[in-house]
Amino acid sequence: MNADRHTGQQHAGGHTEQKQSRPMWVEAVLFTAGILFFLPVALIYGWVSDWESVGTISLFLLCLMFALSGGYLILTSRRIDPRPEDNPTADIEDRTGEVGVFSPHSWWPLVLGIGAAIAFFGVAIGWWLVGIGAVVSMIGLTGQLFEFSRGQHAH
Repeated sequence: MNADRHTGQQHAGGHTEQKQSRPMWVEAVLFTAGILFFLPVALIYGWVSDWESVGTISLFLLCLMFALSGGYLILTSRRIDPRPEDNPTADIEDRTGEVGVFSPHSWWPLVLGIGAAIAFFGVAIGWWLVGIGAVVSMIGLTGQLFEFSRGQHAH
């Protein structure tokens, strides 16, 4: 008889039973539950506002957005293996590992942000400034994309 370290339950046969739920099931249920809330809200809003077009259509489109997201998560949950966060008895260290590769220091996001700021200022000041902001943004984006292809951090 073994004692399960999470629940303290005894198991015969020398194995520990792990209760595993469907992958991504919590996310799928949360998004599809949005339909159950926003569909009645859309119907009530439409009835009270005498079917005002902008708000009613927006709320129905919100229902479709939740249906699209929830349906995608349900279909994806059938194709992937269970993740550690899907196991209610998993430990935090079960999810350890490499998260990604990040640059230790980079000036390119600043260049990209300045280019975006110039482009947004161009909408208020003059459309010619949008072009300058787009060029600066493209330079910043290109620099950030190719940062690991050359120089000190080349792979």
